[in-house]
Amino acid sequence: MVQGLSHLTFIVRDLERMSLFLCEGFGAKEVYDSSERNFSRSREKFFLLGEVWIAAMEGEPPAHKSYQHVAFQVSESDLQTFESRLRNLGVEIEPPRSRIAGEGDSLYFYDFDNHLFELHTGTLEQRLASYKKVS
Repeated sequence: MVQGLSHLTFIVRDLERMSLFLCEGFGAKEVYDSSERNFSRSREKFFLLGEVWIAAMEGEPPAHKSYQHVAFQVSESDLQTFESRLRNLGVEIEPPRSRIAGEGDSLYFYDFDNHLFELHTGTLEQRLASYKKVS
């Protein structure tokens, strides 16, 4: 039986830049750097973002951008703060997609290696209720 999410791994060209992105952009905490001794396929760093374990490994990231993404829940009051922090890092912010009332707001942006992230203010329950109202 699956018990939940273990971790997310992103393949990146520059671990230091990803560390800046996660720590300065999101407020993550770096908890491991394999620079002294590598146990995996390549050098890696681990981060905690809330209670989510994120791994970043050196390698060749996706060649192209896509809509495949990871979304983190944030409060409505924090969304603008995150947007300012990410813009200051030079992150590519995507235009918002159209939304229906009640499904929450989102900020979509790419890291420096073509990974798409979303900061979202709504919940699954709110989205389903919003869709039901429109149906």
